[in-house]
Amino acid sequence: MFIQTESTPNPATLKFLPGQTVLEVGTADFPTAETSGKSPLATRIFAVSGVAGVFFGNDFVTVTKAENVEWDHIKPAILGAVMEHYQSGQPVMADDGAAPASGHAEHSGEDGEIVDQIKELLDSRVRPAVAQDGGDITFHGFDRGVVYLHMQGACAGCPSSTLTLKMGIENLLRHYIPEVTEVRPVAV
Repeated sequence: MFIQTESTPNPATLKFLPGQTVLEVGTADFPTAETSGKSPLATRIFAVSGVAGVFFGNDFVTVTKAENVEWDHIKPAILGAVMEHYQSGQPVMADDGAAPASGHAEHSGEDGEIVDQIKELLDSRVRPAVAQDGGDITFHGFDRGVVYLHMQGACAGCPSSTLTLKMGIENLLRHYIPEVTEVRPVAV
């Protein structure tokens, strides 16, 4: 098994590509070791000292390191943990830990049509682009013209995420959906 790595715009995260499917559908975010119980792979990666977060996409694993740790010191151990997991035959997610299909929050109310348009643009234009950088951005809410988005994986805490959010996503949504006036990140 050959696992490739790619840098991301966030210097605290690294994208690991195991060369096979990680998640069939959706994404899974484990911002702390305590949240990794439903994933044998995430639990194994968190066992490496210096790992601060783990995120799964369709064909990648994004790992966030602690501030006081250098990639040169933990990257070999993470590669070993990923390889050991795939050789063990264990599932990536425990049966009850399947990620939701869309990752978007539900929304009911009078703005349903606008929210559907927002989710469609996120799914078709935004999420594929940020997945290339090892992250994900999902819909969290819409209130009085303001779209609230949840940043995950490499996007969470990335120095360029504010620029991506304001100059990229906000401009895109405002162009196609006049009711959108602003985009803000949320911490979940």
